[in-house]
Amino acid sequence: MPFPEPCDLQAFFSNFCSRFPPSLPAFLYAESLGGAMALLLHLRDKRSWSGLILNGTMCGISPRFKPPWPLEHLLWIAAAVAPTWQVVPTRAIPHVSFKEEWKFRLALGSPRRTATRPRAGTALELLRICKVLQDRFEEVEAPMLVVHGEEDIVCDPKGVEELVRRAGSKDKTLKIYEGMWHQLVGEPQENVEKVFGDIINWLKDRATRARAHADAQ
Repeated sequence: MPFPEPCDLQAFFSNFCSRFPPSLPAFLYAESLGGAMALLLHLRDKRSWSGLILNGTMCGISPRFKPPWPLEHLLWIAAAVAPTWQVVPTRAIPHVSFKEEWKFRLALGSPRRTATRPRAGTALELLRICKVLQDRFEEVEAPMLVVHGEEDIVCDPKGVEELVRRAGSKDKTLKIYEGMWHQLVGEPQENVEKVFGDIINWLKDRATRARAHADAQ
């Protein structure tokens, strides 16, 4: 199975990091599908990042959002014949992602949000990326903090549990937050403060370690 190469992101981050001293710690923070892209970037160039912060990462798609059998197994045919065919029946993601009503309405108001069903080609690619990552979990070596809602029914929490269990990283932390949904920023304020407080504390600690290591070399 070909390994996806996120070349545009690679070029962007390489250009951005080139503006700063090499000793400056650099971390990747990503959410949902972005978390999968962050893992792909790390696998492509393991030397560039001091750590990964993965929020609600797509390491596996929830059974509630996968195409129903037998469509999942025949999806490659639909994608080959009509890749833009909106054939995949699924629930609207914002409805099950944002717990706070005003944040849900804000998400619905985004001009970049699509209300259509996923296209066959898109759905097939998402499933393919999950499979590529799952086959290479052992190669993930960066320090990482993985945060995930226990009641996330978009990106399966079992996927990140498997990532953390199998990853080769010697510094890996998994936090599954009881009762929280896919978009942790969409939670009530006290939950948001808890999650992002954990993220900031982890980031400060690892940034200090990374800088001390760089200074010692």
